[in-house]
Amino acid sequence: STGWHDLFLFIYLNSNVKCSFSFFGVTQQAADTREWAMDNFSLSVNPASSTVVAEVTTDDPFNGPISNVAPWNFTILAVLMFVITSLSLTENFLVMFVTFKFKQLRQPLNYIIVNLAIADFLVSLTGGLISFLTNARGYFFLGRWACVVEGFAVTFFGIVALWSLAVLSFERFFVICRPLGNIRLQAKHAILGLMFVWTFSFIWTFPPVLGWNRYTISKIGTTCEPDWYSRDVTAHSYIITFFITCFIFPLGVIFYCYGKLLRKLRKVSNGRLATARKPERQVTRMVVVMIVAFMVGWTPYATFSILVTAHPTIELDPRLAAIPAFFSKTAAVYNPIIYVFMNKQFRKCVIQHFMGVGNIPESHMNQTSERPGITAESQTGEMSAIAARIPVGSTTLPICDDSPTDGGLYAQLPIPENKVCPV
Repeated sequence: STGWHDLFLFIYLNSNVKCSFSFFGVTQQAADTREWAMDNFSLSVNPASSTVVAEVTTDDPFNGPISNVAPWNFTILAVLMFVITSLSLTENFLVMFVTFKFKQLRQPLNYIIVNLAIADFLVSLTGGLISFLTNARGYFFLGRWACVVEGFAVTFFGIVALWSLAVLSFERFFVICRPLGNIRLQAKHAILGLMFVWTFSFIWTFPPVLGWNRYTISKIGTTCEPDWYSRDVTAHSYIITFFITCFIFPLGVIFYCYGKLLRKLRKVSNGRLATARKPERQVTRMVVVMIVAFMVGWTPYATFSILVTAHPTIELDPRLAAIPAFFSKTAAVYNPIIYVFMNKQFRKCVIQHFMGVGNIPESHMNQTSERPGITAESQTGEMSAIAARIPVGSTTLPICDDSPTDGGLYAQLPIPENKVCPV
């Protein structure tokens, strides 16, 4: 009844009130009355208009896009995440499939390579796919519990991948430098490494679910992450602990192991001809690429987390704050390229798979079978050749430096034949 009353009042005032009040000399008062009636009528008949405005300008990323980021920014992020996720899922699935198909690849040092592919695949499947969908909508429409699950999953699988790189560097150090003498990397050692990676990563990524810090929405409003901006001392203690255990420690392991490895190779290569030092230079380049890739993928994210933890009141543009997290997701794309497709053994299997000619002959895949000196040096041909040249203890092995191929290098190895190992 109130609405009809306002409607009649509006019609009446709009047509007659101005003339009537003008006759009595109160035109201005009538005009004010008519303006009030029109406003009242507008709010009564169409009350939804104010609700719509509030919805558009909301700052709750679970209910709508944040107000200070233009929609085209989310479109760009959605396209980028679609490309990154598609490439990562394809590459890492190919690694897992080829490993399953070719039993020659299922060797101890390759366990951690496949583990890295699985972790990167899961990062893209959870974080990449969800990030694409939420950026396509412009906000995290899946709800708060989904945010906690997504934040934990992406952080957990990301740290598994990160620590896999550290364990891989240690296993290479173990194979090349032989700190325990004749003890070789075996399947049980590789499995222990995998158990350590998954257990250690879970220990340091699950506490936010239990209340030590928390997983919350990011500044951009389309992804979830640990709460870097909390001012609580307990939350700060988690971020600092997380930074040390999941960035400083693995980075230290990588630098130490690859540093020792390169020092060993340089020592072995001293005094040789330039052609004999070629494998050492190739391994050096490979190590540099791996360290740079690790730093590029994870340093921005780690630096950002420490920056906002130290200065939680810092005002950052949401688009700028989103760059480190999105940048770290690109590691799932170039990790398979660096650690797998640059591996001669994996590369031959991939080529063989797409050529469709069946299994690779064992003579091609296992040129040094029965040589314990390269039990797990299946990461690259260069690594295998160098490992086989390095003496155990103080005994110097005779070396043939004029072989034109990897097979020639392996053929000259004076090592007892008692173990089956891949190239």
